[in-house]
Amino acid sequence: MPLLEVVNLTHYFGGLRAVKQYNLSIESGQIHGLIGPNGAGKTTVFNLITGIHKPSEGSITLEGASLLGLRPYQVAARGLGRTFQNMLLWRHMTVLDHVKLAHHAQLGYGLIGAFFGTPRRNAAEARIEENAFRLLETFNVAQFARQIVTNLPYGVQRRVEMARAMAIRPKILFLDEPTAGMTPEELDQMIVIIRKLHQEFKVAILLIEHRLKFVMTLCDHIQTLVFGEVIAEGSPDEIKGNPAVIEAYLGKEEVA
Repeated sequence: MPLLEVVNLTHYFGGLRAVKQYNLSIESGQIHGLIGPNGAGKTTVFNLITGIHKPSEGSITLEGASLLGLRPYQVAARGLGRTFQNMLLWRHMTVLDHVKLAHHAQLGYGLIGAFFGTPRRNAAEARIEENAFRLLETFNVAQFARQIVTNLPYGVQRRVEMARAMAIRPKILFLDEPTAGMTPEELDQMIVIIRKLHQEFKVAILLIEHRLKFVMTLCDHIQTLVFGEVIAEGSPDEIKGNPAVIEAYLGKEEVA
């Protein structure tokens, strides 16, 4: 049984078809890429799977259990974490607080513990802070733990958002353009970080990305989406040489 399986996912916004019969199968530990030109429907696919939009047709299952009809927080609780194309970070909160807050479902104490600082509450908070620091170290941002996140460089904020997504202990992590706005040097750093994340936590990853070096280096399997429909999928080498992909997405130049 695949970890995540999507069958014939279709969605309309009014009379406009945004996604047509999209299929996806991801196994545990796989890194899967979704590429395509702007407006192809990639983020819409993410939003459908994570419960932000309700599909017009199709099925979505995680470990054999349907995700249809669940709210985003319920999908996250099942084990699907994500980042966003436009980062959603809270102003005036520190880096550490962002990641600690994402552990809210793992607190293990009630109102009495929260108000009176019981031993159970203190132990839970210490455990959460230790885990938050571990995640910040994985993403090489632990040195910024006590700083306000919106005062930090863009690339650092991106990594904080990813650390926050990992705090829910996802079975699969959705990354929506994780290198957007980054320099080539930051892109190379992100490749190293995601490899480390994948090896350390054994998490499956589905990522949307425009930078083909990033996709070709990291992914086991790649899909190309154009006008809401998959026109090609396969290994990086198969996608790299596919004439339909070159014409529709890459232009006439060959991928370096």
